[in-house]
Amino acid sequence: MTTSILPETQVHARSDAATVGEALAAAAAAFAARNPQSAQHYERATEVMPGGNTRSVLFYEPFPLAMAKGEGCRLWDADGHEYLDFIAEFSAGIYGHSHPQIRAAIDAALDDGLNLSGHNLLESRLAKAVCERFASLETVRFTNSGTEANLMMLATAKAFTRRSKVIVFVGGYHGGVLTFGRGANVVNVPHPFLYAEYNDLDSVRRLLDENANEVAAILVEPMQGASGCIVGEPAFLQGLRELSSAHGALLMFDEVMTSRLAPGGLQAELGITPDLTSLGKYIGGGMSFGAFGGRAEIMALFDPRRSGALQHAGTFNNNVMTMAAGWTGLTQIFTPEAARALTARGDALREALNSRFAASNVAMRFIGIGSLMNVQITGRPVRSVRDIDAGMNEFKDLLFFHLIEQGIYIARRGYVVLSLPVGDAEMARLEAALASFIERYAHLLPRDDNSDR
Repeated sequence: MTTSILPETQVHARSDAATVGEALAAAAAAFAARNPQSAQHYERATEVMPGGNTRSVLFYEPFPLAMAKGEGCRLWDADGHEYLDFIAEFSAGIYGHSHPQIRAAIDAALDDGLNLSGHNLLESRLAKAVCERFASLETVRFTNSGTEANLMMLATAKAFTRRSKVIVFVGGYHGGVLTFGRGANVVNVPHPFLYAEYNDLDSVRRLLDENANEVAAILVEPMQGASGCIVGEPAFLQGLRELSSAHGALLMFDEVMTSRLAPGGLQAELGITPDLTSLGKYIGGGMSFGAFGGRAEIMALFDPRRSGALQHAGTFNNNVMTMAAGWTGLTQIFTPEAARALTARGDALREALNSRFAASNVAMRFIGIGSLMNVQITGRPVRSVRDIDAGMNEFKDLLFFHLIEQGIYIARRGYVVLSLPVGDAEMARLEAALASFIERYAHLLPRDDNSDR
């Protein structure tokens, strides 16, 4: 495989298009011409998978890249192109693709057998590390994904409160069957959900008043990740804590993504203690993993020593690979000090990228916290998904194809994630690629109408 980012034989998109639509069409055509092996792989996949896909977020037109190899913070596709990985498995891959300590932990676990058909020596060790890291988790249970953790957390809240309704937020994402965008999702599980507006405490208050003694829980992300890294305002999140307590509902924080942003998750940084928390992604060492936990009296519903205990099955809830990799990652690699350093690096990168936009009077900004950020096509504050104009997504697409051409891999929706192997040189490469994007498409990019205010 070649290590060249931009071989001389590569096809480049034109930069003299008259409209963003023309520029995007040219960029997509150049992308297709540079990646014939990925195109062939996709065509074969369509014969046996609907749309050639088994994970919706990975699809994009004209076809998705087929990745063949990963090492550190680098990826290689089927055509041999090398990329800096700035998506990091949508935040799950915090350790990169080949961390030696993670690999050693998995190898050691496998030496003693893959599936042990019972309790093993590793699960309580990881549970202890998780509870020590996240103070609101007095006890915890493991699952195989963040989606599963959120499903179990919802069931727990309904059983504990003996109420049925759940307040969620427009733009929220808690897994493939718990997606609350701007419209209904027919795949969602059929809980009776009440939709509130993110960063709008009055909308929550109205729902609680209108559904007195019926709301089991409020489910919220401290930062809405999938909707574009929309940051929850501290007063809003603290208000949720107060309202839920006043109305006898549980406050549930989905920190599947945001738990990486501070040693004890965003909840610790904010000084807010939820009743239940869901975790996932990196805490399993990059393996399939989820967890939910919180107040001991709530989690005691699952104590099998109790009559009528809630059931929670899952063959791989305590699989030895995840238990070993998770403990090693959380205690030996992604220490509290490492968490703080990664967040600081992400904040610095976001400021550097936004300085490039501001200097060129371009109405684009990266929003988010620390190592999680998303570009938005606006110069105005983004407080909810309703502040995002989906009609401007062509500019995100254009940025995606430009960065791919420059050997940098992000999510097409403009989502950027840092992993631990990403260093100063890699961040400088991203900043330089963004600068070249601004220069290349300066005549097409939206101007910042707030720049002189």
